[in-house]
Amino acid sequence: MDRVNQWVSVLQNGGCRITAPRRVIIEIIANSQRALQPIEVYHLSKQQYPGIGLVTVYRTLDRLEELGLIRRVHREDGCHTLMPAANGHEHYLVCTDCGRTILFQGDDLSALFSQVETKTGYQVNEHWLQLFGICPECLVHKVVLEKEVRHA
Repeated sequence: MDRVNQWVSVLQNGGCRITAPRRVIIEIIANSQRALQPIEVYHLSKQQYPGIGLVTVYRTLDRLEELGLIRRVHREDGCHTLMPAANGHEHYLVCTDCGRTILFQGDDLSALFSQVETKTGYQVNEHWLQLFGICPECLVHKVVLEKEVRHA
């Protein structure tokens, strides 16, 4: 089952009606190659469903987050964006230039959690690991720009 249909099923099982606007929102965020701000989801949704309201976007995003289907991605500038939730030991890698966000497989951090719990007395329930860098496409673009500036 693809991600869109999986999310539709989870929402329906959670008591949500799947309206045309809600399905558009699900498709946009489930298929995005980068984390999106809620207003971006709204503008993209409006292209496919002109009558969609901003409140519908926010309510749908809130519900997707409550159900653990999407997660907030924290950006360096303090803004929050949203993208599909990571599974298991997957973590986010965010391009600081274009915002492209991908998931990567990370190590099992349970030994670290145990060590932190022992040292602090806290019980670790969850974690978010996000790495920031520059994606390959933006690196190529920077190299091209630097060459153009040197030869100008």
